[in-house]
Amino acid sequence: MTLEAKQVSFSMHDQQILHEVSIRIKEKQFVGLIGPNGSGKSTLLKNMYRLLKPESGTVLLNEKDILKQSSKSIAKNLAVVSQETPVLFDFQVQDLVSMGRTPHKKLFELDHEDDFKIVREALFQTGIGHLETRSFSSLSGGEKKRVMVARALAQQAQVIILDEPTNHLDIQHQLQLMDLIQTLHLTVVAALHDLNIAAMYCDYIYVLQQGRIVCHGTPEEVLTPALLREVFGVYADIQIHHLTGKPYLTYVSEQFTKKTLKEPSI
Repeated sequence: MTLEAKQVSFSMHDQQILHEVSIRIKEKQFVGLIGPNGSGKSTLLKNMYRLLKPESGTVLLNEKDILKQSSKSIAKNLAVVSQETPVLFDFQVQDLVSMGRTPHKKLFELDHEDDFKIVREALFQTGIGHLETRSFSSLSGGEKKRVMVARALAQQAQVIILDEPTNHLDIQHQLQLMDLIQTLHLTVVAALHDLNIAAMYCDYIYVLQQGRIVCHGTPEEVLTPALLREVFGVYADIQIHHLTGKPYLTYVSEQFTKKTLKEPSI
């Protein structure tokens, strides 16, 4: 199953946030969105999961216009883990994760043993089985994030959108969560703040700057000292890690680069 944004533009309060942005996530591909704060990453994702409506352009889920599909049909195929965790009422963790089964059920249909099994597996996969009877409001930010990921897993969608999935997580749980998402072999698009996480896990990366795609390609193609200086305003040394075979970045303070480095060529 694929997900694609074609020439998507979006404005809010007379400010143009996205300018004809096009990205394509192939089946079972892990795609990262990176860019400075305010570059439009979250806004693009919200347009892609129909929380916002593009002023122009189209979003296609499995080659079909997402605006012409029913909410239930979309929910069967696409799961979302947003930056925020908007839960209006205080539920137990297991009940909140069970809500991921809703798209697969008829009106007023009760959960069956298969549903319970899927929920238990989602709790186990995200490492929060011990929290199943806790109230959501009592959890830490990182625990809440893992609950929302568990709910998305219980949804059993083939496409998952992640908006800053590692926010509030310590480094161990960041890596565990990203390992899990990668091993599920789903179609994934994730807005990522940590460029080393993006380098380690993404098959392909799009770089957003001021609402436009300025570069895209594999991590090796995209994450260059010149691009990091141009887009993020930082100096970085980039090497290939001897264990992962992936690029890893070491950032260098500008006070040191003035003495030792030349401005990278674009």
